[in-house]
Amino acid sequence: MTAKPGHASTSDLAPGAAPHGYADHKGDHLARLHKVEGQVRGIARMVDDDRYCIDVLTQISAVNRALQEVALGLLDDHVRHCVTDAARSNPAEGEAKLAELALALRRTLRL
Repeated sequence: MTAKPGHASTSDLAPGAAPHGYADHKGDHLARLHKVEGQVRGIARMVDDDRYCIDVLTQISAVNRALQEVALGLLDDHVRHCVTDAARSNPAEGEAKLAELALALRRTLRL
């Protein structure tokens, strides 16, 4: 796996070291994403079965909320680990991580 410049991949880490960011919550994030995956399959079945529009839209809203929760968790992990670690180690790198975070927030909030 090739990491982006300035980002460590799991293969670049020392033995026993944990990657930055969401590593501590990876299982939680994956569990939520697997649940979302099942919900999306259920929505596809609903459409295939010609279910009532409002029922389908309700399920789509639930999926959107679940994905927003995953995104918020990842953003929280990013701030607490990646941004904080970068700011502590190098002010310029910290500024770059803050700019990256601002862009991620814009994308997440769709502003």
